[in-house]
Amino acid sequence: MEAGKEVITGIDLAALEKNPTEWTYWKDKQVSTCHIYKDEEIINSTINCQPRIVAVDAPLTMPKTGTTRKADREMLRNGYPVFPPLMCGMKTLTKRAVSLAHILRTSRLSVIEVHPSSTRKALGMPTKDWQKIQTILKQIGLKGDVEKRTLTLHEIDAVTAALTAYLCLQERTRSVGDGKEGYIVVPERENWRQLKNERT
Repeated sequence: MEAGKEVITGIDLAALEKNPTEWTYWKDKQVSTCHIYKDEEIINSTINCQPRIVAVDAPLTMPKTGTTRKADREMLRNGYPVFPPLMCGMKTLTKRAVSLAHILRTSRLSVIEVHPSSTRKALGMPTKDWQKIQTILKQIGLKGDVEKRTLTLHEIDAVTAALTAYLCLQERTRSVGDGKEGYIVVPERENWRQLKNERT
């Protein structure tokens, strides 16, 4: 498949089905986002588009002991603040994410755990200035919904998740953690301006 033509999905997962999960479809610079609620909808939407890789903004594994994983501790040491899977308020999200990832992987999809704020930090982007982040996403060549309307912070996280997956396919990321407790995929440190004019 031609570079940049792969389908990627980015998911900013909500802890509960009653709240919207932001789902992003990415192909050849074109990005579209939508709200999805039910697990079945997330699974079907993702499987139906047959993405090369699925990037999920949520913990996809549980710690073997204690409340944190090796990946969480390594991220913190590297200046990437993440919320541990069993932290109060994260347990429900983690359980849902683990279940969804298992189903998607059973369907032979590649699923990675990402952390959008850390992705933006690694690329020298603002981490929480949503207007500037969306401007940068357009400057690196993304089209579609990022051009048509103001995205919510959760939509921007879903798009950033997909961006992480794109960089992963280009071997411009590293996996933090281990095989026992899982990995978080984060970009190698580079300036987002290097992504300009690239095929995305």
